[in-house]
Amino acid sequence: MKCERLNEVLELLGEHWRKEPDLHLLDLLHKIAEEVGEKDNLDALRDEVLIYQLKMRGKDKSEVIPGIKKDYEEDFKTALLRARGILKD
Repeated sequence: MKCERLNEVLELLGEHWRKEPDLHLLDLLHKIAEEVGEKDNLDALRDEVLIYQLKMRGKDKSEVIPGIKKDYEEDFKTALLRARGILKD
């Protein structure tokens, strides 16, 4: 589990770091911490926070979070019927 999380962080971080190659790693982390609302507080960048921020960085705030996108339903009634097993996929 930890290895998968590490690989995910490295992949996401590399993707964003390539977009701003002139920054040092700590500068990039400070920039991300500032985006999270924790300026100069790198301790706030826990694994989950960092992964979430890197996944959602630069996306529309109303966009669905990637991890729950597979279970996302636009219509509450449809979601409820699926949850009760009345509707099948």
